[in-house]
Amino acid sequence: MWGAPFSAHSRKLLLLGSGELGKEVIIEAQRLGVETIAVDHYEHAPAMGVAHRSYVVDMLDAAALKALIRQEKPDVIVPEIEAIATTALQELEAEGFFVVPTALAARLTMDREGIRRLAAEELGLPTAAYRFADSLDELRRAVDELGTPCVIKPIMSSSGKGQSVCRKPEDAAACWNTALQGARAKGTRVIVEAFVTFDSEITLLTARTVSGTVFCPPIGHIQQDGDYVESWQPHGMGAELLAEAQVMAKAVTDRLGGLGLFGVELFLTPEGVLFSEVSPRPHDTGMVTMVTQDLSEFAVHVRAILGFPLEEVRLLAPGASATLKAEKESRNFAVSGVDKALAFPRTQVRVFGKPVTRPGRRMAVALSTADDVETARTIAKKAASMLKVEVYEDEQ
Repeated sequence: MWGAPFSAHSRKLLLLGSGELGKEVIIEAQRLGVETIAVDHYEHAPAMGVAHRSYVVDMLDAAALKALIRQEKPDVIVPEIEAIATTALQELEAEGFFVVPTALAARLTMDREGIRRLAAEELGLPTAAYRFADSLDELRRAVDELGTPCVIKPIMSSSGKGQSVCRKPEDAAACWNTALQGARAKGTRVIVEAFVTFDSEITLLTARTVSGTVFCPPIGHIQQDGDYVESWQPHGMGAELLAEAQVMAKAVTDRLGGLGLFGVELFLTPEGVLFSEVSPRPHDTGMVTMVTQDLSEFAVHVRAILGFPLEEVRLLAPGASATLKAEKESRNFAVSGVDKALAFPRTQVRVFGKPVTRPGRRMAVALSTADDVETARTIAKKAASMLKVEVYEDEQ
């Protein structure tokens, strides 16, 4: 039974993190009659514009987070970002609240150490060689052991923040400082990964549903500074390699448990598949599914977490996405060129509606389909190139 929003029998979904991905989650939930609540640490976050109501809360403040959730009493709590007090989620789950996919999964996946040890040491999945370091001296020793180049990341960060490539031992100090600046919650622990020579990097969207595990066709993507700039679906790969990737994705998502969509990131190398990371939520590279699949990743996520059956996801057409990123920080700006981008065939644009720009912040995306992936990629990149963030100099 599903009552109308604001009624005594309504189903409530509370979203923690209200960016562009959360906005689509809210829209999909409302299509099924769910009452929606958007939460973030700043005003006018994208999902707040479409939710039934919203709150501005420091989601790393456990007391504030617990007070809000106990006040709202949602039927389902949906973390959309990593910067959340996961200890609070575990306490709330123990009280009977439903956290997607589970509070433990939210805690493990926001911590690169937790998920890497689970994947490599508990599940035995192949990964890049790695070390952890709590000081510059330990980092230098790890770099010596793994060799250069190597990749250095804070164990807690998002969207590539704090990530760098150490190309020679002398770069260790600069990489250490980059990691500290990009770390969340003032963390000082880093992970050092051996550099992986890979043919491609994919996201395998993996949904745990009441009907069983459902895979979306693999998504290829390109990252710059640890953040995606382009993605496409399907990514071409042989049946044997795809089966290997699916076994790996199912192993890690089964271990994390719960219901919902996971974005499993994998490297495809000449020696086989390597596990990289996993997010227990829709993935930014998966925005392409809004034009390629019969059910977008957001529709899949909502259907899964609400306990509705889902047997398969069908690809409707090959497609690609390309992003628009800001170059400056400003509150006085506008996105231009939407008309030019939409002039390209079989192309859509999503302008996220973020209130502030920052260097490297994603502000919009172009989505294109075509008869083949390469054509779709070409069109999406051309369409995205028409989009501009215009910053006005008379900002007060």
